[in-house]
Amino acid sequence: MAKHLVATGQLLDDDPEQALQHALAARRLASRIAVVREAVGLAAYQAGDWASAIAELRTYHRMTGRQTHLAVLADCERALGRPEKAIDLFRAAERDKMSQGEALELLIVAAGARSDMGQHDAAAAMLQVRELTVESTEDWAPRLRYAYADALLASGRSDEAREWFTKAAAADTDAVTDAAERLLELDGVELEDESDEDDDRPAARAKDSADDLDSDEEDEDDEDDDDDYDDDEDDDYDDEDEDDLDDEDDDRDDEDDEDDEDEDEDGLDEKDSKSPAASADKTEPKADPAK
Repeated sequence: MAKHLVATGQLLDDDPEQALQHALAARRLASRIAVVREAVGLAAYQAGDWASAIAELRTYHRMTGRQTHLAVLADCERALGRPEKAIDLFRAAERDKMSQGEALELLIVAAGARSDMGQHDAAAAMLQVRELTVESTEDWAPRLRYAYADALLASGRSDEAREWFTKAAAADTDAVTDAAERLLELDGVELEDESDEDDDRPAARAKDSADDLDSDEEDEDDEDDDDDYDDDEDDDYDDEDEDDLDDEDDDRDDEDDEDDEDEDEDGLDEKDSKSPAASADKTEPKADPAK
């Protein structure tokens, strides 16, 4: 069970589907251990299995009495198209059982749920908390400023949004948001896809090599097909030549047979001319003695 939990943690960011399989294997071995249900819930969330994530994390909260992952639960409700339930989770949260980071993450998700419902001004108002202007190196600092800037932009307050995207980018030393890219978009700068330009990466080179190999194999197959076609044509020509030769031989045989028949008929005529009956027909009748 412990090995599956370790594998889940290692694969969670890079391969969430595989991480979820390890977490489920751990649950089959120890379903009554809270940390196992937590691992299944977080892996399901990363894999996009929102319903399973909600079920597992609620079980984890019941087993521990904690509210550690309310933000994740609220985000799952948003993903399932139920933003009002995300707001209900925010309202019902016991903030004294949550850390500062957990509480602010839940606030960010709840503001996003307001935006999902078209209430952009309300979302921006929710995010106007004291921590918005506090200098901090925690991950929530750039995320809070980014969410506020996004709500301002959705409300049509682009100048203020640009200001807060700038602040979010300055605080985002670990690149947890795309605040810098959003700033460039606001300035009208179009970003090109790096995947199209970076052909020196191993994956790109491997793809090119595979494409070249496939092309070579196709060329070889075409050549083989041409050779087979030529061989078939040669066989057809040989068959036709043999048929022609056979026809000529048959014609010669027919001619020989006709010649033999003519010769036979001539021989018969000669024999008939020499026979006694033929000679008797040619002699004159004798004179009658009575006369």
